[in-house]
Amino acid sequence: MKNIVIISVEHRKNTAVAVQEVLSEYGCLIKTRLGITDSTPKKCSQTGLIILEFLGNKREVTLMTKKLSKIVGVVVKAVSI
Repeated sequence: MKNIVIISVEHRKNTAVAVQEVLSEYGCLIKTRLGITDSTPKKCSQTGLIILEFLGNKREVTLMTKKLSKIVGVVVKAVSI
């Protein structure tokens, strides 16, 4: 079973540090990380998506997603496939 976590981040300047702190806390359990923004060479986007392949069990996924969800401007969804 694969655990996929999708994180929507708004107001990146305000949330990036807090999001990164949580991801670093669980860094050894993150197998794959993909970041997607709508940035262009002329404009830096303030929104983005982070997609994770998470190696942890369901409990660890839940703990991480709860911490991320407490950050204003962040929405998290976890899927097991």
